[in-house]
Amino acid sequence: MRLEGRSLFPWIAGAAILCSIGWALDRGQLPPADFTFVNGTEVKSLDPAIVTGQPENRMINALFEGLTRWNPETLDPEPGVAERWDVSDDLLTYTFHLRQDAKWSDGSPVTAHDFIYSMRRFLDPRTAAEYSYQAWYVKNAKKYSGGGRAVRPGDNVEVELNVDPNGVNSIRGAVIRGKLVRIEDKSGNELAGDALDTAAGDASLNIEDWTFVVATEAGEERFRYADDLSASRNEPAAGERHARQILLDLHDVGMRAIDDHTIEFTLENPTPYFLNLLGFYPLFPVQQQCVETFGSPQWTDVENIVCNGPFKPEFRRLRDRTRVVKNEHYWDRDNVKLNSVDFLAVESSTTALNLYLTGEVDWIYDVPAAALRTLLAERPARDDLNPKPMLNTYFYLLNVTRKPFDDVRVRKALSMAMDRTELTERLLGAGELPTYSLVPPGLPGYDPPQSPHENVKEAQRLLAEAGYPEGRGFPTIEILYNTHEGHQAIAQLIRKQWQNNLGIKVRTRNEEWATFNSSQRQLNYDVSRRGWIGDYADPNTFLDMFVTGGENNCTGWGNAEYDKLIAAAAVETDPAKRLDLLHQAETILMDEQPIIPFYNYVSKNMVKPNIRGFYNNIQDTHPLSALWIDAEEETPNPFMEGRK
Repeated sequence: MRLEGRSLFPWIAGAAILCSIGWALDRGQLPPADFTFVNGTEVKSLDPAIVTGQPENRMINALFEGLTRWNPETLDPEPGVAERWDVSDDLLTYTFHLRQDAKWSDGSPVTAHDFIYSMRRFLDPRTAAEYSYQAWYVKNAKKYSGGGRAVRPGDNVEVELNVDPNGVNSIRGAVIRGKLVRIEDKSGNELAGDALDTAAGDASLNIEDWTFVVATEAGEERFRYADDLSASRNEPAAGERHARQILLDLHDVGMRAIDDHTIEFTLENPTPYFLNLLGFYPLFPVQQQCVETFGSPQWTDVENIVCNGPFKPEFRRLRDRTRVVKNEHYWDRDNVKLNSVDFLAVESSTTALNLYLTGEVDWIYDVPAAALRTLLAERPARDDLNPKPMLNTYFYLLNVTRKPFDDVRVRKALSMAMDRTELTERLLGAGELPTYSLVPPGLPGYDPPQSPHENVKEAQRLLAEAGYPEGRGFPTIEILYNTHEGHQAIAQLIRKQWQNNLGIKVRTRNEEWATFNSSQRQLNYDVSRRGWIGDYADPNTFLDMFVTGGENNCTGWGNAEYDKLIAAAAVETDPAKRLDLLHQAETILMDEQPIIPFYNYVSKNMVKPNIRGFYNNIQDTHPLSALWIDAEEETPNPFMEGRK
């Protein structure tokens, strides 16, 4: 039974209705796509190597494909560009055999060399990929990402020379290979042993002050870091040459193209989820010719981009929609049933709901809390909403580089002064459960350690012990969130709880998605919201974020023992011992509290009854290539068990 929005939701403001009508009018005479859904905010980029958000995830998964892809129902890895693979007995070497008919959207073949190029680019420190650590399971990949700070005398290295600063961005400079002889500091003293390790780990020391002495075919040469502009304007010192960067020789990284259709990876240690990782969008290939012809970010423009997934872009209208159409060169095109899909850039969940209720869109992934209660009360008559638990945690980051968040007593007081039950039951209401750990419950063999539960008196005592009795002298703090009414409502509730329970002053600040991400990375915040969906079903996907200096550790926090435990878990082959190491690490994280977990998500998808191939799964991942429209039947809706 279909229920009309106006009869159900008299509380929805007329402005929201008008907004949805405005979206319909904005489409003008544009023919409708086969399938239209709300994708949230404008995507930051379509470059798989440099993004981390869910809006980007959904679009990139439509446009690109990795060696493996995930089953839409079980999320198990299935053949993607690779039609099959072999794994060595020691579980360290994976050999992938690529499809002969795998092609880019321009009709050219996808080859093993494309994957090597893309992985090298992903690991390149100049790319600044926030997810680069997801490739560090490959032998020496982490060392390659470390650049000049990671190499040591005796290593085979590649010296990348500078390029014309006025040329196309993304073109790599010429590479000279050799063996690193020594590294000298700015005074000409050799850095070696512990002194080199200490200097390399000190981010305040400028690597441009170091000289790298490399034995090359031309003899012993001296190189010093310089950016392209400086290299073009300034002559190097006598006896030296400029270099963009010095890296471990790529030939020493555990990946190689055996031939055009065979690629081999050698891992540091057995990694049970490696095949799943290869279906994760940051590890998708990009076409070298496209990237280096147009440069970054222009290569991702609709008129330039070349992709290898089930769809390709047709057009993009900012603050409106991106339309993709079936890629006629995709190897599995006969099983892709949708000919066109519209991704709508709508940040407001209220607007999204109205677009759904008025028939403008086929799928929304979020529903305003107040509407959700009404919708859930209409089940089973309403058959297009069925929340399910997800491998996802909502939490706040605390910037420990700023006072008073550098004091663990303050961080614990903030966590203990929150009423998570009020948040989940009164504000959210979709079945979300309060949580006191980062790793969600339900992963086999893992029982997450918990931070202390609500205790206002103890929170007040800790705050007083930290020097702020009854909140006196405590600076006004700010909660940062990305633009979304749900995040705003949560921030306002937490602000009220902290003010009432601790006597402190709190304000809130919202930013659009790209700016918000930048503020987090630059630690330009006091407290900031974060949600994390597991990239694979393992505690490590949550915990390895918070190693010291990790690309996604946007707190400024670090703990040497935590780092050791995460590193030890990465090489532990006994499953039970490995999970124990991760448990010990999370215990440290919850004790030091650089983050405050709030609740574990449930999915809030609303999908039209005639959409098939849509399944609830713990990562809330729904490949568009698996969807199809049942033109013969509007009801009943098998969404409660998955749309088959």
